[in-house]
Amino acid sequence: MSNTVIELNNISKLYRLGEVGTGTLSHDLNRWWHRLRGKEDPYAKVGEENNRESKGGEYVWAIQDINFKVNQGDVLGVIGKNGAGKSTLLKILSRVTAPTKGTIKAKGRIASLLEVGTGFHPELTGRENIFLNGAILGMTKTEIRRKFDEIVSFSGVERYIDTPVKRYSSGMYVRLAFAVAAHLESEILIVDEVLAVGDAEFQKKCLGRMKDVSAKEGRTVLFVSHNMAAVRQLCTNAVVMKNGRLVFEGTQTDCVNFYQRSHNTNFEYIHEGDIENAPGNKHIRIKRFDVKPVNGEVISISSGFDFELEFLNNREDISLDVTFELKNSDDIIVFHNGTILSPNKDSKRGYYKVSSRIPAHTLNAGVYKFTLIFGESQRYEVCALEDFVQFEIMNEASGSNSSVLPGMLHLNMPFSTIFNNVN
Repeated sequence: MSNTVIELNNISKLYRLGEVGTGTLSHDLNRWWHRLRGKEDPYAKVGEENNRESKGGEYVWAIQDINFKVNQGDVLGVIGKNGAGKSTLLKILSRVTAPTKGTIKAKGRIASLLEVGTGFHPELTGRENIFLNGAILGMTKTEIRRKFDEIVSFSGVERYIDTPVKRYSSGMYVRLAFAVAAHLESEILIVDEVLAVGDAEFQKKCLGRMKDVSAKEGRTVLFVSHNMAAVRQLCTNAVVMKNGRLVFEGTQTDCVNFYQRSHNTNFEYIHEGDIENAPGNKHIRIKRFDVKPVNGEVISISSGFDFELEFLNNREDISLDVTFELKNSDDIIVFHNGTILSPNKDSKRGYYKVSSRIPAHTLNAGVYKFTLIFGESQRYEVCALEDFVQFEIMNEASGSNSSVLPGMLHLNMPFSTIFNNVN
């Protein structure tokens, strides 16, 4: 007997941008007539790939031709950049929306946590919402009562359990919502990356709970996350999505490695040609950004590195600032720091150069990436370029990064030792 609990066959979802329905009566009648005769939606034939970076027509495939199976007790990670189609896939699995094409087979009840407070009624109390969510999942009152104390204890909102949830903070909302979804007796748990709302302690608690749900209770978990460390730790296998398509499937380690390799960029970017076509937007255009070792030819633990940014600013008379955000390959932020370039609304249209240095014996070996964030008065975002430049710090002790010590820091720390003879 097969232990497959979820099977997707050629799942696709078509949207028309900016409209509900097809936008015209003739389009709606044409679509209805084709469906009545059992034929394919005529507008599905002109649908384009879900690529946010390119302009196109009215119809777009949010996801297209998705096929995979999930076995009982698996924790499947769903990886991909923003806009890859991950949330659309989970909404289809959760029956929030229907696929345009394809079929889904699922064994058992599905509990989903796609957004903060999904399924909660703001006017009802936490207690009432626990019973409401349970009823939606098909649980009886007896089943919910049996789990009630455990849910409240896990959520940590016992003091406010009889308060309407509209008065909860976003953190309290997600705590209770996750506790309900994870503790009620569903066979499949679907979790989008809502855990980012909670604090570090609660995130750790949630990851532990999802492990228990899978390993001890034999339930199946689908987990969407941009945190590669969490995917490595929690998942047994994964799929990688790009522009609405499934591009890789395998173990969680293989998928994370594939995803990180596929998003590699050079440690140096130089724009050639018309500056108006350089990366950025109408306000900011990037001419050059590079990362170079302070000493030697290769960036290593002991070399340190300089980074320098040159860009065109088109915004005049603002307090212009730039922030450099450095993340490691697991998308953990190493630092988020920057400088004010024009402090008194005195920015001019022209080229700016910004540079800084990370000293030797600061960062450990590994792959790192810079995100650039340009702002006004350190409050309003003018332009942002995510994961713009990526580079690798080598472990010169071994000539490779095959034996890297744990941690993000590799400090050259002086130690003092004192020895006293027992005699």
